[in-house]
Amino acid sequence: MDSSFLEVENLTKRFGGLVAVNNVSFHVEAGEIVALIGPNGSGKTTLLRCILGILKPTSGNVRFKGGDITGHKTWDIVTRGIAGTFQVVKPFRRLPCIANVMVACLSPGAAKRGEWVKRVEVKARDALEFAGIANLARERASVLSHGDLKRLEIARAIATEPDLLLLDEPFGGLSPAETELLARSMKRLHKGGRFGRLHSEGAAMVIVEHKLIELMKIVDRVIVLNFGEIIAEGTPQEIAEDKKVIEAYTGREVIEIAP
Repeated sequence: MDSSFLEVENLTKRFGGLVAVNNVSFHVEAGEIVALIGPNGSGKTTLLRCILGILKPTSGNVRFKGGDITGHKTWDIVTRGIAGTFQVVKPFRRLPCIANVMVACLSPGAAKRGEWVKRVEVKARDALEFAGIANLARERASVLSHGDLKRLEIARAIATEPDLLLLDEPFGGLSPAETELLARSMKRLHKGGRFGRLHSEGAAMVIVEHKLIELMKIVDRVIVLNFGEIIAEGTPQEIAEDKKVIEAYTGREVIEIAP
């Protein structure tokens, strides 16, 4: 495999006799958006947690920007430029949104970049603006809707100034309107902007999601897991027509990727 932005090589994660991820290899290029899909229990979240250092792989390697990060502590991986969000949001509920994000702005990886980073509140407000909830900066996290909490999680993640975002079901539990707003925020982040290092090429993303119609509109490539193994990889259209994917993932004749 040629050197890529993110390289996952022969990664396996076992929990006793259960093999949650089995010899998985894939890569992500800088600025690319990759969907990671599959049935419930196919190993998607476990895979993300292994990349982020929350779980230690049983075997295999994870390399990021040429360096081996396999089994490193999560704080070290975040400092190197990877951030993630997960299905269950866990903000500081008694703090206002801007304070939630200011905590992330103090990450060593973020704090060493840029002259203006010294103005932490300004940086936090910019992260909220990127996520589309700058108007809620002074609201306590405890009063936010589920959709706004999802966007707050993304704001906290991008405040660390990541090169790569790992998003686990960002659309889960959202209304169609909330899903559209969040998708817009993700597109803005991918296109880049003036936030931190995101001034030309935006952050790469790996997105786990079950809402395929919304997901396929924003991704470049799709990887499909089933029983912890990759069974297909390709463009959204190729995946929608792949018989193995259809059988494993939906049981229908086609996968819906457009309304």
